[in-house]
Amino acid sequence: MKLTLDKEGLSGKVITRENPYYETARTMWNRAIQSYPLAIVYCNNEEDVKNSILWARKHQVPIRIRSGGHHYEGYSTGNDVLVIDVSKMQGILLDESAKKITIEGGVRNRELYEFLGARGYPFPGGGCPTVGVVGFALGGGWSYSGRMYGLACDCIVEARLINYEGKLIIANEKENRELLWALKGSGGGQFGVITSMTFALSPQKQEATLIRIEYSHVTRLDQIKMFQLWQNQIESMCHEANFKLSFYHSKTKGLGMLLIGICYDNTEKAHKIIEPFIKLGYKLQVLVQSMSVLEVNRWIQDAHPDFEHYKSSGRFVKEKFNSKQIQNLLECIEELAEGAVYTALSCYGMGGEMLKPKKEEVAFSYRDSRYILGFQTVWEDNSYSIANQFWFKERFKRIEQQTCGSFVNFPASEIQNYQKAYWAEAYLKLSQLKNKYDPDGVFDFEQTL
Repeated sequence: MKLTLDKEGLSGKVITRENPYYETARTMWNRAIQSYPLAIVYCNNEEDVKNSILWARKHQVPIRIRSGGHHYEGYSTGNDVLVIDVSKMQGILLDESAKKITIEGGVRNRELYEFLGARGYPFPGGGCPTVGVVGFALGGGWSYSGRMYGLACDCIVEARLINYEGKLIIANEKENRELLWALKGSGGGQFGVITSMTFALSPQKQEATLIRIEYSHVTRLDQIKMFQLWQNQIESMCHEANFKLSFYHSKTKGLGMLLIGICYDNTEKAHKIIEPFIKLGYKLQVLVQSMSVLEVNRWIQDAHPDFEHYKSSGRFVKEKFNSKQIQNLLECIEELAEGAVYTALSCYGMGGEMLKPKKEEVAFSYRDSRYILGFQTVWEDNSYSIANQFWFKERFKRIEQQTCGSFVNFPASEIQNYQKAYWAEAYLKLSQLKNKYDPDGVFDFEQTL
């Protein structure tokens, strides 16, 4: 396509390829994603979103929707597409009397934690500060607070979106109820551009306990024993606590394990919860500290890098693995890929309040899982991207064989039957709703419904 294009009808800040800001504007959090959109529109309001959709349809340009820019596979951007970027839409409205919080489509974890935390409210949001809250919630929304407050999608009470015709659609319990159901787990970008989302407020909670345990210079046998302990503990753990446990292989640290979590209780209760993990007796560093809920989330967020080059995905685990199966999984991180600096298998705890809603109440299909098993490889130089992607693909096949479905917020292009993997029995109803609310396929992308 030509470098110059007819921008008549577009509003907001329009960035095209000849703009000196283009390189910055096209950059994703995952620096392995290298796509070149035809244009990027930074929308300030619903009118800008509407104009972008109508312009794209008029000129037959594919649409992608972007907020935080954290999509694992880069489906929020693309080559020769129009990126509708809502990251400038940062409004937040708290209604304490109705126990609701409404955010615009561009609000990220960081902004929402700061806003609610200053007022004493927790929120089951993500760990990385620059992830868009709306996209996070649309895919289900796992969090360190999930066993206490449920999945983020369970808290959605209303959404406003601009549809394929540029019209405003409101989805709540009174109107477009089936669409509200679909938005609770279908993933981002399926039915339109979400301009605002309303969540039910969690009860006020001032204090929580941060937990971090790192085990360094461990052996493969140590990791197997820890995996076995994890499986037993996460099943019976109290609702107040949740953890992410990573088995890693680092270029600088070697083999290790890292347990990070939040306990919505005092340090005494937290120590009792982690006692079995401490008793393993490996060389470890332990942090158990009481602080405000806001400070806990700041600490977790600040541990994330500003960007990465990575390939990653996540699968659901419903059954306990025996020692042979665990060893088979851990062999995936036995060796680093060429140019890689880090690889890990990570267990994201589920259960607790995540089990409370009935399965059919939302589109998220895997709430009865024990945990999510994440898998990633990280490198620093994009010249190693192909090598790392090949390395990941070969090992991901092994992980797929032992797990039961894929987390749509942790997508992978390698998944063949992604419809079944992401949505399971919810897929049929979701596909029908996709045909109803986007009959022309305006919001299609690589792994759309």
